[in-house]
Formats: sequence, C-alpha cells, structure tokens
Amino acid sequence: MEKIIERNLLFDFYGDLLTKRQRDIYQDAVYGDLSLSELADDYGISRQGIHDQIKRCDKALEEYESKLHLIARFEKIKKYSNELRKEAEKSEDEGLKKSINELLTKINEQL
Repeated sequence: MEKIIERNLLFDFYGDLLTKRQRDIYQDAVYGDLSLSELADDYGISRQGIHDQIKRCDKALEEYESKLHLIARFEKIKKYSNELRKEAEKSEDEGLKKSINELLTKINEQL
C-alpha cells in the first residue's frame, strides 16, 4: 500500500515533467490499475514495452524527488502545520489562536 501512495505522490508532484505518452501510460497503469496486457493493447506496443516504460517513469520520478525534495518539504510543512495548530488550540489567547489558524489555513491552501 505504501508503494502505491508513494507512486501517486511522485506523479502528483512531478508527472508534468514526463512526456505526454509517458504520463498517459503511467496514469493508466497507476490510477487506472490496467494490466500490462490491457495497456499494451491500448497503446499498440508489447507488454514488455509497457513494463519498461513504467519502470523508466518510476525511475525518473524518483530521481526528480532525490534532486528537488519537493515531497519531503511538503511533508515537513504539513507536519509542522499540524503541530502548530495543536499548540494554538492549547492557547487561551483567542486572538492568537485565531491568527495562527488563519495563517495555517492560508499555508494549507498553497500546498
């Protein structure tokens, strides 16, 4: 299950850096959960060709993350936002609590 989530995150962050054909095949494989045979029929190439294409896409997406670290940064920001929200809830200062929650809402809208 973890691998599926990881692949989805990688594709969400870096999928636009793939070619259109790579994106289409990868989306059908990962999101559409189509078999290699179904994909091969749809794209007019061999099952091995589809398999190789998916592996190349996986490798490319992983390399983008290893260089750019966007997912790691995103996860840290989410973690710190959640921690800050919990701390704000403990505060008795309603104005401070409201300000922090408004800022966190703006941050989360940008993520």
